[in-house]
Amino acid sequence: MKLAISGKGGVGKTTLAALLAQAFADAGRDVLAVDADPSPCLAGALGFPDELRAKLHPIAEMDALIEERTGAKPGTMGGFFTLNPRVDDIPERFCVTNRGVRLLEMGSVDLGGSGCICPESAMLKTLFTHLLFRDDDLLILDMYAGVEHLGRATVDFVDAMIVVVEPTRRSLGTAVQIKKLANDIGLTRLWLVGNKVRNEDEAEFLHAESPGLPVLGMLPADMAVQEADRLGVAVYDHVPALQDAAEEMAAILSRELETA
Repeated sequence: MKLAISGKGGVGKTTLAALLAQAFADAGRDVLAVDADPSPCLAGALGFPDELRAKLHPIAEMDALIEERTGAKPGTMGGFFTLNPRVDDIPERFCVTNRGVRLLEMGSVDLGGSGCICPESAMLKTLFTHLLFRDDDLLILDMYAGVEHLGRATVDFVDAMIVVVEPTRRSLGTAVQIKKLANDIGLTRLWLVGNKVRNEDEAEFLHAESPGLPVLGMLPADMAVQEADRLGVAVYDHVPALQDAAEEMAAILSRELETA
């Protein structure tokens, strides 16, 4: 099962990615979580201890590895370098595991078919494609904000996309864009998740204004989310209401995707 989590910046994609990753791991699944945000913070949301977080390094910043695999120094433009470097060993070499969740950080990445033609882009694009074709039990992609990655068809092999929204029209506007671009690349299985929902009126608003996407679940607004971040602990452990919601969503995803 391969899941991509997308949405407008600041809506809580990383929070949901962490919640689902831990919920699936606690249910006995072998989880590989990939932080594809230019400013990785999934390790913090998962509550990885400092000694493990110190071992995490974004692939995009591994200049020596990129040069070794592509034949060119990162930051260089033009010249000759390998466009499909070897990447099959990278997930196992550079992921860090805590409480059943394996975590890999991609770092700042231009994954598109157009845009930057440089060694680091070639390396990361190849790695991203490799991750989508691996036979992992469960892959969760915490995507960077916006919809550009969809326009560049980098998630066209995922089983489903979860679009995180807040109960605002601006957030739902981004969801409309994501749905259109996802459909354009052939990805039709999408769900909506409402985050920071304070009351029943806001929940009803999201159900009523969803751009034709089924609502997978709602995450209630809770200041304990920020407290978990300050304390450096997993939001999954610190906010019971969010843990319950994540477990329900994980169960639905398992039923819907594995019986399809």
